[in-house]
Amino acid sequence: MTIRHRPIPRLGAPTGGHGGSLPLAGSRTAWFNTVERRAADGTAKVISPAGLNGEGRTRLSARRPDLCGLALDRPRVMGILNVTPDSFSDGGDFARTEAAVSRATTMAAEGVDIIDIGGESTRPGADAVTIAEEIARTAPVIRAIRDAGIATPISIDTRKAPVAEAALEAGADIVNDVAAFTYDPELAALCAARDVPVVLMHAKGLPADMQKNPAYGDVVAEVYDHLAERIDYATGQGIARERIITDPGIGFGKTEAHNLALLANLSTFHDLGLPVLLGASRKRFIGAIGHADVAKDRLGGSLAVALHGAAQGVQILRVHDTAETIQALRLFEALNQHLSDG
Repeated sequence: MTIRHRPIPRLGAPTGGHGGSLPLAGSRTAWFNTVERRAADGTAKVISPAGLNGEGRTRLSARRPDLCGLALDRPRVMGILNVTPDSFSDGGDFARTEAAVSRATTMAAEGVDIIDIGGESTRPGADAVTIAEEIARTAPVIRAIRDAGIATPISIDTRKAPVAEAALEAGADIVNDVAAFTYDPELAALCAARDVPVVLMHAKGLPADMQKNPAYGDVVAEVYDHLAERIDYATGQGIARERIITDPGIGFGKTEAHNLALLANLSTFHDLGLPVLLGASRKRFIGAIGHADVAKDRLGGSLAVALHGAAQGVQILRVHDTAETIQALRLFEALNQHLSDG
């Protein structure tokens, strides 16, 4: 395990303190003036930003590069558009192209920042679909969205290079890989050649078996180290570091306790120096804690987790309930507007 730094997030008017107050990963609402330094042996102590070297302060405080023209100084909303028959929450809702374009039109009007289109369910227990079927589900929808005049950035949620290539040809802008290039190594070469932003997510196992007794010694450390290794792999394949987004993979090979530990320590992932994406919307642990067996009944819990992510400086929130999340974030920002107001 490597040494990790967790900036301790704060909201409200910044105060001074030893080493001063710094914005949290470029956020205009969240900041920090203390940092938990955790050594490789697991021991931790709290230090001030003055105890970090210049590179460390930059990793934790600098605004991340713009993404498809979007400034990452506030949480951006990625709207989920699954064109699958079997996704855990909205399977079948948007499988028809007309329904998918209608939903994309609605999301664009609401102010969604990114539309994430997936043609293969990665819910627990799901089996892989063929490349041909995944392309048939996604590429025509992306092309139809662009033909409808919707210019919102689109990400393609896929593990497979041919699917990503077809999506990029149809008008997608970002590749969102839940396997972080471990499923299809050719995907990294494609992303490097196209010079597109990529999301690298942590997952333990494949969807078909990932929830069969997942175990970790220290889930935060292991997810962090895995993402660091996949970042090194991606840059070694020619992908520019500033094109990479990280995702701790809530629900992908994790128990409820693992998910809660990752959420409690989200700001640790800013120590990778890259944007952080949080995708927890409607997931099973929200239903378990919030007593909501039906995925679509988990709005309240999903909003709670999204606002927690915003307070932790997360740059991208991947959600189903887009209008409600956008409204909640507007109130969150209004209540915590301080860095720009002085």
